[in-house]
Order: sequence, then structure tokens, then C-alpha cells
Amino acid sequence: MGWAIALHGGAGDIPLSLPPERRQPREEALRHCLQIGVEALKAKLPPLDVVELVVRELENIPQFNAGRGSVLTCRGTVEMEASIMDGTTMNCGAVSGLTTVVNAISLARLVMENTPHIYLAFDGAEEFARQQGVETVDSSHFITKENIERLKQAKEANRVQIDYTQPIQNDTKKETALANGDSQIGTVGCVAVDSLGNLASATSTGGLVNKMVGRIGDTPVIGAGTYADARCAVSATGKGEAIIRGTVARDVAALMEFKGLSLVEAANCVVHERTPKGTVGLVAVSAKGEVAMPFNTTGMFRACATEDGYSEIAIWPAAKIE
Repeated sequence: MGWAIALHGGAGDIPLSLPPERRQPREEALRHCLQIGVEALKAKLPPLDVVELVVRELENIPQFNAGRGSVLTCRGTVEMEASIMDGTTMNCGAVSGLTTVVNAISLARLVMENTPHIYLAFDGAEEFARQQGVETVDSSHFITKENIERLKQAKEANRVQIDYTQPIQNDTKKETALANGDSQIGTVGCVAVDSLGNLASATSTGGLVNKMVGRIGDTPVIGAGTYADARCAVSATGKGEAIIRGTVARDVAALMEFKGLSLVEAANCVVHERTPKGTVGLVAVSAKGEVAMPFNTTGMFRACATEDGYSEIAIWPAAKIE
């Protein structure tokens, strides 16, 4: 048993030809955020603090679809969502429909700790944020040039578009593939376990490009995009509707609990056998300090480290960056 941490920045049909200007900033961000988490675990911070700290940092990086980099709704607005869960107490908190809160993950934790509820959304969540004195900004802060262009492309193609999708090409075969597969997927998340076996999970996202106003995905749904108990902590990324249908995060824990599978066996079963291909990736850690990062998409921006010295930053299968 020892501490372990894993984090992700989204999964999907990430082409091997992804331009360096899009790939390298995300690789550096993964490396930076992993180091923050490792240092926090070494400093004996509780896993709940660690996952919040890491996801806050991921939310502040505009290359990811969460916080500052959140994609836009069909109206050109942002509606951010997040959730957090403590595996030791099973306490959890979630938020949706945020338009001004800088760090949705921290508001989710405040819902968990300072209300009798688990989930607040839209105007109620925004009002609670003001009451709690969390940092808020004008919603224009979250609207980046890149995401304005993504929304324009999605509207031109008349589709709900998943994050990281490559620009629409004139080539008909390429365009059809993008339209049918909704190409890329994006969310951020972190899971951690300390040397005592305490676990926590946190996930945050901006949702889908050109999504309907009011759409809620898997990220804030406990048991779907986020889950932690005494056995494992899981954060999922992918097509939210598929993840909700499969209760993906809870399914990993259930296979460990009721079938006695290891973390790796359970995570692989959920991703490769129980969820449609091209729809999901996840990061998970167990109370024993094991790590799993399976995905059934082309790639997943991911990173992990363990107390015994192992670390990995990667995007595609068998494509470890360091």
C-alpha cells in the first residue's frame, strides 16, 4: 500500500497527427498538475484536498474543457459542472449550470460541506456561490477565441460537437467521420489515495460544444462520472449520456465489491466490455495504491504517479511521454 494519483484531461478520437501547438500545451499541463498532486500527497494532505487542488489547476488552464476553457452552448454561453467525493465518508457534492464561478470544483465541495444537499444547479448554485464568497468573474472570462470557433464549426455542421474535434475538412470522408463519431471528448478529473488507503475523486467540465442550454452530463452525476468509496476512486470522461447509462464510475467499484475483481480488471471490464466503443475513458486508483487508466477511444490525455516511483504521462496507447 502507498499513495497514488491519476488525472485526465479528456478522451476521444485524438488523431496521431494532432498538431504540436495543440498537443504540447496539454502535455505540459498534465506534467504540471501531476507534480502539484504528487507534492501534495508527499506533504500528507488528505486525498480530498489533493483532488480539489489538482482539478482547480486544470480548470484554470484554457486548453482543457473545464473552467477557463469551457466549451460553449448553442447560445454561446458557458454552463460548467463539477463534482467531488470523499471515499472515506461517502460524502459528495455537485454543481451544474455555472456561468461565473472560477472554480466549479471548489463550489461542489462547499455544497458537500456547507449544505444538507448533494447537488445544486443554475441560479441556486450561483446564489450559493455568492453567499459563500467564492471567486466569480464576468462570464466573458470563460469565452475563448478557440471555443467561439469551435461553436461556429459545430453550428455550421448542425451537430453537437465533442471537445478537441479537428476543424471540418473539405474532404467528404473526413467530414462524415467527424459528424458520425463526434470525434473528440473533453473533461478534467483527478483521483488520489494516500498511504493509509483514504480515497477521493473530483471531475469538472464545460460539457459539449453547441449543447442545448440546460443539458447536464455525467460529470456531476455521482456514480456516473465521479465516484469514491473504501475500495477505489474513479473519474470518467467521454460521452456523458453513455457514461450515465452505464453508471460507469460506480460500476468499477461494484465489480470490485461484488465480483472480487482487482482495480485493473474492473476498470478494463467496464471500459472494454460494458461501454460502447469510442465513448469512455477513466482514471482510477484503489485503496492498495493501484492505478488504472483504460479508455476505448483513440486516446486520452492522462497522467499518474505512485509512491514506489512510477510515473506516466501519455495520450495514446503505448505512447508514454515520459
